[in-house]
Amino acid sequence: MIYYVDIDETICFYEGERYYPDAMPLMDNINKINELYDAGHTVVYWTARGAVTGLSWRELTVDQLEEWGAKYHEVKLGKPAYDVFIDDKAINSEDFFGETIKG
Repeated sequence: MIYYVDIDETICFYEGERYYPDAMPLMDNINKINELYDAGHTVVYWTARGAVTGLSWRELTVDQLEEWGAKYHEVKLGKPAYDVFIDDKAINSEDFFGETIKG
């Protein structure tokens, strides 16, 4: 299977306002995605970082994933910014990970 995984508020969180360099990993969530990778599934991290501002956050994002030990096959930026995503295959991160405890 191919899993597309969001980054912000999915595998990381912010104590204050969202500022990407301040992102802190949610290790339980990262470990669960790493299990999918280890089981042979394809993991693609897909983020809207920079979609509104046009700034490139690729280098920081890849560095953070490496620092956090996140396993993946590809990192894609350019996910559109939206408020509601309707899709027949979508799973809400809270449903997938359960109640997420910050930190």
